[in-house]
Amino acid sequence: MIWRDEYKARLMTPAAALGSVRSGDRVWIQSGCGTPSTLVDALVAQAGGLRDVEVVHMMTLGSADYTRPEYEGHFRHRGLFLGSNVREAVAAGRADYTPIFLSEIEGLFESGVLPLQVVLLQVSPPDAHGFVSLGTTVDCTLTAVQHARTVIAEVNDRMPRTHGDTFLHVNRISAFVETSRPLLEFSTDHFTDIHLRVARNVASLIPDGATLQTGIGGIPEAVLTCLDDKRDLGIHTEMCPDGIIELIESGVINGERKSLHRRKAVLAFVLGSQRLFDFLDDNPIFEFRSVSYTNDPFVVAHNDRMVAINSALQIDLTGQVCADSLGTKPYSGFGGQLDFIRGAARSRGGVPIIALPSTALHGEISRIVPVLDPGAGVVTSRADVHYVVTEHGIAYLHGRTLRERAEALIAIADPRFQGELEDFALRSHYLERRTAAAFA
Repeated sequence: MIWRDEYKARLMTPAAALGSVRSGDRVWIQSGCGTPSTLVDALVAQAGGLRDVEVVHMMTLGSADYTRPEYEGHFRHRGLFLGSNVREAVAAGRADYTPIFLSEIEGLFESGVLPLQVVLLQVSPPDAHGFVSLGTTVDCTLTAVQHARTVIAEVNDRMPRTHGDTFLHVNRISAFVETSRPLLEFSTDHFTDIHLRVARNVASLIPDGATLQTGIGGIPEAVLTCLDDKRDLGIHTEMCPDGIIELIESGVINGERKSLHRRKAVLAFVLGSQRLFDFLDDNPIFEFRSVSYTNDPFVVAHNDRMVAINSALQIDLTGQVCADSLGTKPYSGFGGQLDFIRGAARSRGGVPIIALPSTALHGEISRIVPVLDPGAGVVTSRADVHYVVTEHGIAYLHGRTLRERAEALIAIADPRFQGELEDFALRSHYLERRTAAAFA
């Protein structure tokens, strides 16, 4: 077959493949468990011959050596969602952060606002028809490929072959580098008792037949363990973790009552372990799509009983949610939070949830605060917030006055901090004396 000849002709070493990167290029790197670490290492090894190469991606795994001080002038990172491997560089000013909804990233490539020259990705070996699969991570990468000059693929025989809009023909790829290595795994700290208490409150809001979106972290993982008594749940999300496996195998998640893509778990990428990668391989339950589709609020809203579960770093007494920064320091990104909050709000029977522990730093500070820290970014506006859940209860804010919001949020704050929150609310005239007395 002709494609086999094309594949062999473009098969080369990592160094040869990355030799096509030029000074001044903008390079897109596939994210998450699909991070092509062999190609990333080869790119960094070319640093001496490169200047002003911009490296663009969402959260990648593994090292991000191009952000180290010695590579200033050679590489500069533009982060669209930050992981732990780039936060220090962004805080130090060696890398940049772009606040943007996941659903709108691909539009930057398509419009020419963020033109790309090179794409680095990791794929499965080609099938009999010459198509490779992006496996664990579709994210924005297929769209990036359509708008780049050069596409370099790490072909890893350990990459699962996944269903949906994950396929790319070899004739669209400029160079191939074959590897056989375990994929990078994403592990979260095991959820705590507090996470579990929050999760039980969240689970009480999830009806049978709901379609779920879950974010990253201990609370979403804990929520999945609290759903054994639910029936006919579905998945429409940007990301799935390991916790969905048991729910699919037990039949709790079957998509039977979904109003969009019935019986399919729709997602853009996974963050998990080898166990999840094995579960995905050639599994027709999963329907991978780009984030411009999975996260489009209008698409999300077509799922009846859409339950969006997202987290926060802080929330103030008026309901403003900070989820991407610690004061002035960028921490993560907008991600899909507002995409799904707005989509769930417009869904028939939808439930938009912000879930967080009431405290941080081992109980030393409250996450429900009088005002957000100076410089903290607002990801979800107070007009968009519906349910706020902590281990102490559930507050419903949508359509509520500032007084009603303050009352509801103080009631689910850690009791140790309720007094100072009440004092601020009184000084700010959110509460009256007679109202505050109810918390005494």
